[in-house]
Amino acid sequence: MTPNWKIFRRPRFRSFSLLPTALAFVAILAAGLLLTACAPPAEAPGDASADSASQPATAEPVPEVTEAVRQAAETVTAEGMLEDVLVLSDDKLQGRGPGSEGDTAAQEYIAQRFEEAGLEPGAADGGWYQPFDIVGITSEAPETWTFETPEGPLAFDFWDEFIASSGVQEDTAAIDGAEVVFVGYGIRAPEHQWDDYGDADLTGKVLLMLNNDPDWDPELFEGDRRLYYGRWTYKYEIAAEVGAVGAIIIHTTPSAGYPFQVVQTSWTGPQYELPAGDEPRIQVAGWLTYDAAQELVTAAGNDLAALEESARSRDFQPVPLGVSTSLELTNTLERTQTGNVLGLAPGSDPELADEVVIFTAHHDHLGVGSPNADGDRIYNGARDNATGVAQIIAIAEAWKALPEAPKRSALFLAVGAEEQGLLGAKKYAQDPSFPPGRIAGNLNFDAGNIFGPTEDLPLVGFGKSNLDEVAVAAAELQQREVIGEIDPTLGSFYRSDQFALAKIGVPALYFGQGSRFREPGPNASKEAVEAWTDVHYHQPSDEVSDDWDPRGLVEDAQLGLFAGWMVAQRQQLPAWNPGDEFEAVRLEAVEAVTATEAAD
Repeated sequence: MTPNWKIFRRPRFRSFSLLPTALAFVAILAAGLLLTACAPPAEAPGDASADSASQPATAEPVPEVTEAVRQAAETVTAEGMLEDVLVLSDDKLQGRGPGSEGDTAAQEYIAQRFEEAGLEPGAADGGWYQPFDIVGITSEAPETWTFETPEGPLAFDFWDEFIASSGVQEDTAAIDGAEVVFVGYGIRAPEHQWDDYGDADLTGKVLLMLNNDPDWDPELFEGDRRLYYGRWTYKYEIAAEVGAVGAIIIHTTPSAGYPFQVVQTSWTGPQYELPAGDEPRIQVAGWLTYDAAQELVTAAGNDLAALEESARSRDFQPVPLGVSTSLELTNTLERTQTGNVLGLAPGSDPELADEVVIFTAHHDHLGVGSPNADGDRIYNGARDNATGVAQIIAIAEAWKALPEAPKRSALFLAVGAEEQGLLGAKKYAQDPSFPPGRIAGNLNFDAGNIFGPTEDLPLVGFGKSNLDEVAVAAAELQQREVIGEIDPTLGSFYRSDQFALAKIGVPALYFGQGSRFREPGPNASKEAVEAWTDVHYHQPSDEVSDDWDPRGLVEDAQLGLFAGWMVAQRQQLPAWNPGDEFEAVRLEAVEAVTATEAAD
């Protein structure tokens, strides 16, 4: 159904009474924040995390922002962004669940706003949309999972001791008498001279592995920063690549960063994916509690602590446990369609216009779900992530307000189904409108700052690429200090849309939530940020409220404009720092473009 845009059209604020505090900041913003944005550069950041970062991949100077760019930044307003947030998070859009009418309405609204900003349709077919299917898989597991051990059968209880999900998009997922092999951390990382698999033939095996990645040495896997190798997604993917039929991750709260309760709730119910291709897949993706894993290994005549210790060495080799297991899951499949929205601003340089800077934000949220204490069932997703969409729209308007287009092109990409596993970003990475080797960089916006301007700028993924230099230069224009991730053990870089582009080699900037507020107060404090997460994150109460301070949204959108312009003007392509996990795929992508150009 095509939505009635007389209903969804952007409202004027005089018709709303819900934002008196937020709107009062608009006048202050014009007088204060924009002056800060145009102030002379501050001294370089002195944060300790900056000192320990890898050396940049290039020493090319970052272009200085021009007066025209500063003036374009003034078109970014709190009022404009809040209008967009209000429309996208209105109850009429029913929480923007993928495949819903509200999802369609959100996409059409964003396309309209891109067109109003002066963008051109950016999809490969010449339109505004990149539609794609998603498949929901709901698995029903048996009450127990039995393992045949030297001491006899050993069964674990579903929910309390194990969780299992299907790795295939079929009616059943099955393991039939497969041998269980302990594979340490389950990591194969040539740049770290680390291979837990070696030459072992693991075809048809069930792999038992530790969570996270090696974190005891700052020179190994970047110490306590969780890399992709420590994420469950990687572990299941590499298990499939080596031919395993199943994989079981041993859960501990410290290694996961969350209790087993999160596994229970996140891995039951519909699990969404892009339609399966010809990629290798395991049949079953499982989790065991630490106590259950210890009991299993003990019954196999081994000691889990000793196996863990052996896994801390580059010399580790897979350990067959002398245990076998079978399991069958019954699956219910459902298919629906959502889409990405793409708006393009062509570049001005004859050579660099074929390269692109991509601004991303996800437009989806959780739709209609369980009611809260007030009976509200609509998960509006105002902060997460109507704010990010509003920010890239504002940046697009400022970009097109420039008297001369930047050298490189800019793609404004509102992706769908992020909450279901970054699926829209994955779809774009599978079928990009520009070759990966011509995508200069990505700036991702997710859950904008609604608490007020800050002096600090946490950079998720700090130290991974020479885009750090761009972030520092842009932040200096606002007299802000770039710092590293607040909690690098969470692996936040791999949990938002920029990760899908990083996997095809694209360096990315993803700004975090600062905590050193310029005007501290009850709603502008570290405690307020934490309280919002505890109370409103992924809840029906994620709605626009009168305690929002939209100046933080403005500050970060202007920052994105400055940083994106610098990337668009810089002669050399951004690069991952030497030894980074994505460096090799970036070099391959750039070489592929070079080879294509040579062939032409």
